[in-house]
Amino acid sequence: MSAQGMPSAAGTTAGTSKETPKGAWTVTFLLFLFMLVNFADKIVVGLAGVPIMTDMKLSAEQFGLLGSSFFFLFSISAIVVGFIVNKVPTRWVLLTLAVIWALAQFPMVGTVSFTTLLICRIVLGAGEGPAFSVAAHAIYKWFPDEKRTLPTAILSQGSAFGVILAVPALNWVIVNHSWHYAFGALGVVGLIWVAAWLALGKEGPLESTQVAAATEPAIPYLQLLTSRTFIGCVAATFGAYWALSLGLTWFTPFIVKGLGFSQSQAGFISILPWVFGATIVILTGWISQVMMARGYNTRVARGVLGSVPLVIGGLILAMMPHVQGAGLQITALVVGTGLCGAIYVVCPPMLGEFTPVSQRGAILAIYGALYTLSGIIAPNVMGTVIQRAGSMLDGYMTGFSINAAVMVGSGLLGLLLLWPNTERARLTGGAPAQPAPLKGAVSPT
Repeated sequence: MSAQGMPSAAGTTAGTSKETPKGAWTVTFLLFLFMLVNFADKIVVGLAGVPIMTDMKLSAEQFGLLGSSFFFLFSISAIVVGFIVNKVPTRWVLLTLAVIWALAQFPMVGTVSFTTLLICRIVLGAGEGPAFSVAAHAIYKWFPDEKRTLPTAILSQGSAFGVILAVPALNWVIVNHSWHYAFGALGVVGLIWVAAWLALGKEGPLESTQVAAATEPAIPYLQLLTSRTFIGCVAATFGAYWALSLGLTWFTPFIVKGLGFSQSQAGFISILPWVFGATIVILTGWISQVMMARGYNTRVARGVLGSVPLVIGGLILAMMPHVQGAGLQITALVVGTGLCGAIYVVCPPMLGEFTPVSQRGAILAIYGALYTLSGIIAPNVMGTVIQRAGSMLDGYMTGFSINAAVMVGSGLLGLLLLWPNTERARLTGGAPAQPAPLKGAVSPT
């Protein structure tokens, strides 16, 4: 299969040889830690779900509302900040976001009302809404297009490791001290990252949005937002994020209340989907870059590679109510939802292929704002289903079956709509750029 034109946001093609600047991997590692803190902040409510519901006497519907509240301003904030990073250096935007995260945790250290907890989660969500899109925009200033998939995978893995590393530590704090102190610990960790970023964080040298705005023709936002690849990315990632938001809010309560494990046992079980998902994400990033180096176009190396696991994962998750035993049910849940991770790796680079640099921050942010709307819907749906089911376990199974259907549908839409390799030509009415032949394999590392 021959490589087709794959214009990057900088106006270069996949065949153009560009060196990765010194310091790129240091910034990538710092942003990996940024996403690690981000997801530790997200999961703490789900991890402490049973103690919170017990202490505050919350119903399943109230806890579902708490889980969804995180996403109330998530999308709006993402869009606003996305346009800001078209003009303001990402270094300072990332710093501001991290400070907001840290400060939003400290009110929970003492006695707290449900209203205060709700408000703090809304504020935290507003601060975390733009996180991934701004971090991806920052990383793309350090790597040329053909080398972006693996750094994107590493950035995405901050989420998995945020859970893998934080869950045992936070669960120990919850079990041995109090869920209140788990929030405080996250606030301290957030401030430590702020100090590290102040010392080491830098703006990437490969792209300047100001220079790009002057030299690269803009594409009307309506055309970008209605392009089939943009719609396909939103649709596919919407289904993946449905599963992720359920995992953040309801996985640990399901293990404890649905399957009867203790809080201590649930803490270790809760990291399994993220360990499996981490493997999927790293493999996807590596395989995608190898495929591109071997001449596959990005329709296959990114679009198909990201969508197929969603469909397979949904089908596996659909088997969950029909298998017997906690072990098999957990396996179906872990594998089914873990396969979703592939789509997070490929969609930001696909959008970067055809979006001008001066508009990329906003497009990535709008993409994130739209697909994370499932984070408002999914936890509430699960809470309502559990509340109205004949038994708690039946409610969980119905909720996960709905999740399976959403995943399959979103994966099929991705397969239908993701054609990034020809998107820029369609948007500009021109012929696809013909790159020079690839000079050797692109190293996946």
